[in-house]
Amino acid sequence: MSNYEELFKPKEENQDKINLTKSLEENLKKVKRILKGSDDMVYREFNVGENQNLKFATAYAEGLADKVIVNEYVLKNLMVLARMTEPQVSNIREKVYELIKNGVLSVSDLKEVDDINVITDNILAGETVLLIDKWDKAIIISSKGWPMRGISEPQSDVVIRGPREGFTETLRVNTALIRRRIKDPKFKIKQMKIGSRSKTDVAVLFIDGLVNQDILKIVVDRLKSIEIDGILVSGYIEQLIEDNWRSPFPQIQSTERPEKVAANIYEGKIAIIIDNTPFALIAPTTFNSLLQASEDYNERFLMASAIRTLRYISMFISVLLPALYIAMLSYHPGMIPTELALYIAGNRDGVPFPAVIEAFIMEGSLELLREAGIRLPGPIGSTIGIVGGLVLGQAAVEAGIVSSLMVIVVAITAIATYSVPNYSFGSPFRLLRFAYMMGAAFLGLYGVVLVFLISLIHLTNLKSFGIPYLAPFVYNMSIKDLKDTFIRAPLHKMKRRPEYVAKNDKDRLSNHFNRDYLKKGEDSGGEK
Repeated sequence: MSNYEELFKPKEENQDKINLTKSLEENLKKVKRILKGSDDMVYREFNVGENQNLKFATAYAEGLADKVIVNEYVLKNLMVLARMTEPQVSNIREKVYELIKNGVLSVSDLKEVDDINVITDNILAGETVLLIDKWDKAIIISSKGWPMRGISEPQSDVVIRGPREGFTETLRVNTALIRRRIKDPKFKIKQMKIGSRSKTDVAVLFIDGLVNQDILKIVVDRLKSIEIDGILVSGYIEQLIEDNWRSPFPQIQSTERPEKVAANIYEGKIAIIIDNTPFALIAPTTFNSLLQASEDYNERFLMASAIRTLRYISMFISVLLPALYIAMLSYHPGMIPTELALYIAGNRDGVPFPAVIEAFIMEGSLELLREAGIRLPGPIGSTIGIVGGLVLGQAAVEAGIVSSLMVIVVAITAIATYSVPNYSFGSPFRLLRFAYMMGAAFLGLYGVVLVFLISLIHLTNLKSFGIPYLAPFVYNMSIKDLKDTFIRAPLHKMKRRPEYVAKNDKDRLSNHFNRDYLKKGEDSGGEK
């Protein structure tokens, strides 16, 4: 048994096993007793066989099971084709059971169970259960067919040049989108159920041979340790298994894009897909990887590097610009050029509040507008965000509550915040911005530096499943690992996987590949 098979061994269930008996009536009563009060449960009892002397029953949840499968491929086959059994056979019930299991039901996925609890769990998961009189086993028939949303373009991670496919709320559709991109027999999809009441399907995806077994063990152990009533969205899993729940920074990356998940799996990372949510989780993650976008690898390296450098600059602007404005204005006006200082003084003439109160008013108003725009319907939300920002800013300046320069500072800060590609990674900067503003209000630039040092210490100590959050900058830093950080090196130069993740197969591009070899044909005019 391989390492990952040991890891994914099912844990012992706490609930007591309720064995099936050979009485169809008694078994059906037990199922109905457990599911009592659920009006969406459908039970059908019927007789089959030449003399109609064999009693059968089916049970499924209306809305979760596909009625076409149940009616056309289960009930129809049982009532018509099962009559082929010869009535004079002595062990007729065993014969019928074998015929049904092996030949009558034209459904691809069948399995036998002998536990009432397993039967009810499968019914609630959308499967159909077939019970047979005088037989102490049941057949679980794959018939899931609940309504689901079609594959569409992701809303939270938009790209100009790239696939238009995004995850849906159905786990098996999402795993198929990944499998379509990774046709490697070593690519594994291991599934488990989490939630004592929701029994949500959770899949762990990785490539055996690339994945770090130590990280895989940590991920699986943390998933197995979760004891909760229900898992409704991926955020539940993310918060329950992350290393430091006090940190504002996300230690697990979330995305709607299948190609981003596949790219990370190829690097040796682990993906977690949760049923009922269109967001996949990627572990481990780092500060640097959260500032990378899918489109960085679709563009030529010069443009991708320039955009990524701009992204890093925007990150610092989104955090530091209001704090630097407050510090300069309140504590260090001598550092401002004379002409600019005179302009700022004239611009602030008549403003009744100090710079820090002015900044908090505008930043607080911006956060309110952002939240209002998100909660309102699409067209109305965008209108509120744009019109509200313009009207509010102009009215505040005309009323003399804030200066026009502060409106410019807040607007630039907001634009810089939205340049961070990952929404959940941009949120901590919105929160830290207020901490930097408080530091600037009390100690000026010294306060800004103090808060920066505290943030840097926190990030240095932060880990994601045992991997330093600031890797590769603080993890055996080498030139090879810096090829995909502040800049993005040419693809033919990025031959190795990240050192901090890959432990086994570290090469992703063959060492025999050489760009100079491709030029030979061009130099000779295409002649051999």
